[in-house]
Amino acid sequence: MLNRNIRYRSLSILLSCLPMLTACAGLDAGRDFVSGITEYIMGDDDNADPPAALQEYTPEVQLDVVWKESVGNGAGEKYLKLTPAVAEGTIYAGDNKGHLQARGAGNGSLTWENNTDYSFSAGPGLGLHTVVMGTSAGEVVGFDKGSGEQRWKTDVSSEVMAAPVVSRGIIIVRTTDGKIIGLKEDNGAQLWTFEHSVPALSIRGTGAPIIIDDNVIAGSANGKLQALQLKDGKAIWEATIAIPSGRSEVERLVDLDVDPVAARGAIYIASFTGGASSVSEVDGDVLWRNEAVSSYTGLSLDYRYLYVSDTQGDVWQLDQRSGASLWKQKDLHNRGLTAAIAYQNYVVVGDFEGYVHWLSNSDGRQLGRIQISQAAIEAKPVVVDDTVYIYAKDGTLAALRVK
Repeated sequence: MLNRNIRYRSLSILLSCLPMLTACAGLDAGRDFVSGITEYIMGDDDNADPPAALQEYTPEVQLDVVWKESVGNGAGEKYLKLTPAVAEGTIYAGDNKGHLQARGAGNGSLTWENNTDYSFSAGPGLGLHTVVMGTSAGEVVGFDKGSGEQRWKTDVSSEVMAAPVVSRGIIIVRTTDGKIIGLKEDNGAQLWTFEHSVPALSIRGTGAPIIIDDNVIAGSANGKLQALQLKDGKAIWEATIAIPSGRSEVERLVDLDVDPVAARGAIYIASFTGGASSVSEVDGDVLWRNEAVSSYTGLSLDYRYLYVSDTQGDVWQLDQRSGASLWKQKDLHNRGLTAAIAYQNYVVVGDFEGYVHWLSNSDGRQLGRIQISQAAIEAKPVVVDDTVYIYAKDGTLAALRVK
């Protein structure tokens, strides 16, 4: 069963598609479709799994809030891909009302800020000299990395719901209508466009691409993973990660909304309902699939293992070589977890009540937790050196560290 957070998100997507559905199928057919699928999405509240209550335990680590500041409105009530980015001792973050900040990563001191009129929906992405943000109105905006002043703006075909990625002077942007676009970092000029099909119903959001050597790796809402040439967007290979199945459109959702990760010639990705997979970096051949572990939030890796927060809010450790499950942490079931981020001997996740949880990477047991906000945490934690940066939906930005 879909958990409550996903059901409500799917319903909002469905309602936004209602004009199209009724126009295509006729008003009565559209109403019948909405009635049936709404019943599936919402389910019976008496049967829905409630979020797990937090259990008392003896902490094994002491956590320290190094600093905590506010970045405007955060994502607010919207589901957006606003995740802080850190480079050269500075952390950059934006909110949904166009507020953009740069702060010292070590102490949180404000370096610069720019209050714009944009509705930021994704970012920031960091280039050599540019901070890049995507907007809900289908704009990509470049700001000077040192001063925060706007350098350029480029209109794209639809909302940007994945953080722009910058490599070798080229910005890679994904839009919600299925396009992957290459722009020049210095002026935002469009270099190329690659387009793939988008299902009639999909989960709000897209995963950010990754760059491997001269290739762009990006997942899509139709369950496929593509490799494109960075310089011109030409297709190199395509891999089918998840195949739609089931009777309803919701059951057939196979969106690849997580950011891929890669190590030692393998790329790892997870689908909304189609499980987790590993594919060859060279040709896209599927190396393994684990259909038990689906995700829309994200995954991370260390030297040997993968860590995944699944669609039910459970955390898994998988073997990178085979995809076999090594442990599963169920104490945080349905707590709306962020991507599970590995660093040192820990796995870190945030939840819907503003708590950040430290888990053991050896067996998944809870080691410690701290609440940094009353608001939900949806942005994946960012780890740089020994510091974890957390961004809550109310704009709280915090730096945490194990004492």
